Amino acid sequence: MEHRLPRAVLWDMDGTLIDSANYHWITWRDSLAELGFALTPEIFRSWFGSRNDRILRQMFPDMPDNEVKRVGDLKEARYRALVRKDGIELLPGVRMWLERLHEAGWRQAVASSAPPANIDVLIEVLGLADVLQAAVSAEEVPQGKPAPDVFLRAAARLGVDPDRSVVVEDAAVGVEAGRRGGMRTIGIAGPHGPLDADVVVASMTELPQDAFDRLVPAD
Repeated sequence: MEHRLPRAVLWDMDGTLIDSANYHWITWRDSLAELGFALTPEIFRSWFGSRNDRILRQMFPDMPDNEVKRVGDLKEARYRALVRKDGIELLPGVRMWLERLHEAGWRQAVASSAPPANIDVLIEVLGLADVLQAAVSAEEVPQGKPAPDVFLRAAARLGVDPDRSVVVEDAAVGVEAGRRGGMRTIGIAGPHGPLDADVVVASMTELPQDAFDRLVPAD
């Protein structure tokens, strides 16, 4: 019997699978307003995608740990409530690729800076449990992106070597994290600047049909 080495696709979430920036904007704006901080779109864009503790430490260096946790938890609870209330859609081409890769035997995971509860809600609302075998949050690892920790943890959870894994990302720090982890990378070009990925496209709908196989050929 022929045995092939497994291959994996590790998906970032915000900006890659979905676009929930507006939900994050609303919930950060409202949560910070309660602290007397008037969030602007420019400030929001400068740190969008970072871990909550890092965001809050930048703006409130002297904030106690328990307050950092309280504000972050409040913001994320509001975010999940919005997702459940108003729903959310996968970005163009994403569901087709998720299903195609699943049928071809690729193992797939979400590897995101989002809190675990957010990832769980999005997988539930989007109906992705059948095509994803794992989900890893940056909160579960020592360092967030651009450190490769979250992608290395996701690959390990799938039982796939890093050099047999492809990271799909929309942010430069995420692409860097994948490269630092020894993985191949696909970049979804957007508002975050140029991406130094192996393959860069404007949308998953533009990705060549053999893109993943060329990056990690079947062994």
